[in-house]
Amino acid sequence: MESTPESSKPRPRLKLTLRPTAESVVRGGHPWVYSDSIRNQNREGEAGELAVIYDRRDKFLAVGFYDPDSPLRVRILHVGKPAVIDETWWRASLEAALMRRNGIAGARTNGLRLLNGESDGWPGLVLDRYDTTLVVKLYSPAWIERLDLVKGIFIERLGPERIVLRLSRNLEEKARESGLAEGTVLHGPPLEGPVVFLEDGLRFEADVLKGQKTGFFLDQRDNRRRIGRLAEGREVLNAFSFSGGFSLHAARGGAVSVTDLDLSSHALESARRNFALNLDDPGVAACRHLSVQDDAFAWIDHKQDVSYDLIITDPPSLAKREVERARAIQAYGRLNANAIRLLRRGGILLAASCSAHVSAEEFFSSVLQAARQSGRRFEEIETTRHAPDHEATFPEASYLKGIYLRFD
Repeated sequence: MESTPESSKPRPRLKLTLRPTAESVVRGGHPWVYSDSIRNQNREGEAGELAVIYDRRDKFLAVGFYDPDSPLRVRILHVGKPAVIDETWWRASLEAALMRRNGIAGARTNGLRLLNGESDGWPGLVLDRYDTTLVVKLYSPAWIERLDLVKGIFIERLGPERIVLRLSRNLEEKARESGLAEGTVLHGPPLEGPVVFLEDGLRFEADVLKGQKTGFFLDQRDNRRRIGRLAEGREVLNAFSFSGGFSLHAARGGAVSVTDLDLSSHALESARRNFALNLDDPGVAACRHLSVQDDAFAWIDHKQDVSYDLIITDPPSLAKREVERARAIQAYGRLNANAIRLLRRGGILLAASCSAHVSAEEFFSSVLQAARQSGRRFEEIETTRHAPDHEATFPEASYLKGIYLRFD
C-alpha cells in the first residue's frame, strides 16, 4: 500500500483533559471552559474546531468549540454520552429549542428569541425572529465556517423571507476575511429600513441592520405586558425609554400620559414612529405622548416640579465588568431613590437592571434600601427575571431582573 505523505495525513482529533474542579463544573452542565482549567491537550487547536473533553478515567465527558485566542477556551455543545455533531444533530437541537417556545408566538406576537446561545445549546449564537425576518448574531468564531450549514437549516425549518447577520465587535475582522460584514443580508431581498413586527398586537419597528442587540429589546416583553396592566388612569415616566416599548403598552393600557426620557434623539424619534404605527388603537390615540431628550440620571436627580403615578427605570448595563459592580449598585440605589421622590401617593415603580455583574439579590437590595430610606410606606408587588424565550441556564447568562414597588 502506498504510504500517505505526512503533510496530507489528517490531524488527530483535538483532545483535552481538565483540572478536577473544572471537570466537575462541566459535568454539572456549565457550558464554559477557561484556559487555566485545561490540564492537558494533545496538540494545538484552531479557532472553531471541535474539542473532545475526556474525564480523569479517560472517558468521554463533553465536546465543544475551541478558541485558542480567548481565555474562554471551549464553549460546550454536548455533555454525557458521545455524540456526532453533524447536520442531524443541529436540526434536533433547533427543534428542541422551538419546542421550549411553544405558546409564545401567535397571531398577535411574532417577535421573539428562537435561540439563546449557550442556554439553548448553541453557544455564541443568538437567533431572533421579527415577523418574517430572522436575525442571527454571532459571538464566537466557530460559527463563521458553519454559517452556510445553519443558514440552510434555518431556511428549511423556519421559512423566513430574510436572514440578517449581526456580529459582535470582536468577530468583525475575522468575518471580513470570509466576505461577511455586520448587517449582511444572508438570504432574501435587500433591506433599507426597519422591520415592523407585532408584540401583543402592538406594532414596533426593529432596526435589524444597525440597532442595539438584534434591533429591539425583546427580553423585556413580559415586563411591558405588566406595565400595560398597571397603567390605567396613570401618568407615566419611562426613563431610558429607547424606542418606547413600555410607553406604548402603558398607553394602550389606559395611561393618561406617557413621557419618554432618553439621551438619544434617534431613540426618541423611533418611539414617535412606533406610536404613529399604533394610532388606530383607541388607548394609544387618546394618550398624551411627550418626549424629553436629556441624561436620564441627571434629569431625575435634579427635577423638582413634576410627579408621576408610574415610573420605569431601565438603564443600560451599569456594570459591564466585575470591577464596576460596586459602583453600579450605588448608582442603582441613587437612581431609584430619586425616582421614588417623583412618585405620587399610590404610585408604582418598576426598577429594572440588565447588568450581569450585579446579582438579582444585590440589585433588589439596593432598590429596597432606597425605598426604606425614602421614609414612605411601600409594598413589594413582585420581582421578575428572564422571559421564557430568554431563559438563562447558568449564572453568567443571568442578567435581567425587575422589581415592582407601590408607595403610599
